[in-house]
Amino acid sequence: MSDQQPVSQNIHWHHGKLDAKQREETLGQKGAVLWFTGLSASGKSTVAREVELALVENGKNAYVLDGDNIRHGLNSNLGFSPEDRKENIRRIGETAKLFAEANVITLTAFISPYRADRDLARKLLPEGRFFEIFCDASLDACEKRDPKGLYKKARAGQIPDFTGISAPYESPEKPELILKTGSESLEESTRHVLNLLIKKGII
Repeated sequence: MSDQQPVSQNIHWHHGKLDAKQREETLGQKGAVLWFTGLSASGKSTVAREVELALVENGKNAYVLDGDNIRHGLNSNLGFSPEDRKENIRRIGETAKLFAEANVITLTAFISPYRADRDLARKLLPEGRFFEIFCDASLDACEKRDPKGLYKKARAGQIPDFTGISAPYESPEKPELILKTGSESLEESTRHVLNLLIKKGII
C-alpha cells in the first residue's frame, strides 16, 4: 500500500483471501515492474514491446504501459511541466504496482526524467520486484533517430520543457540493467532483459 494517504478518511483498505505466494503458485509466474527510462527515441518502447512479445510467446502474462498511450487516457489532463511530470510518474507507479500485484510482468516505457520520481515508484514494490532499465543512448544518437520529429520541433522552440533540450534528464545511478541502445541491436537488448528476469527468478 502507498505511503500517500487518501484525501477521504471514510475508506478502508480491503485485503483479499489470496496472498502473494498463493497467487504465484496458482498462476505460475511472479509479478514485477520493468521500468525502462531514457531520452526520447532512446528505444524504450521498442525494447519493451519486443520483451513483451517474447514473454507472451513463452506463456508469460506481460503488458507494456507506454508513455504516449497513457497520456491519451489516464493522464490526458497532464502536461509536461515538472509538476505534471511528477504526477504522471506517480500515477504510472501506482498503476504498475497494481498490475504487478496481479502477477503481470509489467513494462513501463516513460522518459521519467527525475531520479526522485523513479525512486518513489521503486518504493511501491517489494524488494526484487522493481527493475530500473536504463536505455543508454546519447542525445546525438536520439536526435538523429527522431522518429516523431520532436527534437526538430524542440530545437525550433515549438515544444517547451523538452527533455534533453530545454528540460533536464537525470540518468539512473544504480539501475538493475543498462542497455546500450545507441549501439547494440534490438535482439541483443531484448536478450539482456530476458536474462535479467531469469537471473532474478521472475521467469
